[in-house]
Amino acid sequence: MNNALTVDVEDWYHVCGMGGQTVPPRHSWRVEANVGKILALLERCRCRATFFMLGSVAESNPELAPMISARGHEIASHGYSHTLLSRMDHQQFRDELLRTERILIEQTGQRPVGYRAPQWSVSPRTPWVDEVLAEHGYLYDSSRSPLPFVGDASGPRHPFRIATAHGVLWEIPPMVTPTRLVNLPSAGGWGFRLFPLAMVRATIERYQREESPAVLYLHPREVDPDGPRLRLSPLKRFAAYGTRADAAPRISALLERFRFTPLREMVAAWPSVS
Repeated sequence: MNNALTVDVEDWYHVCGMGGQTVPPRHSWRVEANVGKILALLERCRCRATFFMLGSVAESNPELAPMISARGHEIASHGYSHTLLSRMDHQQFRDELLRTERILIEQTGQRPVGYRAPQWSVSPRTPWVDEVLAEHGYLYDSSRSPLPFVGDASGPRHPFRIATAHGVLWEIPPMVTPTRLVNLPSAGGWGFRLFPLAMVRATIERYQREESPAVLYLHPREVDPDGPRLRLSPLKRFAAYGTRADAAPRISALLERFRFTPLREMVAAWPSVS
């Protein structure tokens, strides 16, 4: 069973809930250099990944998506503005989706077929998301997390199909470590760096026994331990940045131990969504 490493391509200052913030000056942007580190790591491990591109980042860094695509990785959509979907309406979501799609097609020549919302913000408050994605030819979404507070703690841990008026869409949740009390966020972010690596490995092995892919996620800022940080409250700072430890050594250890493939290729091997 293949697994998937996914990268949310955004810069160090893209933190949900910080609407209206001023974009830092260009000389402080670090996304291109940090994506370069991730690409080098993937090349060393002979692994291909799925990169969920933020449309505003792709637009401001037009060489970034082509650089990723040229190395055989999948380019998917992360929306345009990094706004939580709960703060959008149906038309705003559609506009952002199509705007990002146009940018990525122009830059890479390929249409994205996968989508991920900022901070797993697809929920019962956004019932139009699945229909819009299916209507515009998307094959999968990866925006529902089976975690408390940021998702549905009782939601499915494994990929499942969603029927829409425009066809069937695959939903692919991130990996979590189930416990008797709650699911733990072991696939990425602060949890990935905080919990023991042995626990993360054991969770991937559990997913393999369950014949389900383990989906990990990474942000470029997580391979940049000395990079800048926004001034946030202690709790929000920890949630956004975790510790300053570099996630790259852990990612490398897992890439060498397990098999990973882009989500687009994984979905293509599953029952047809048409």
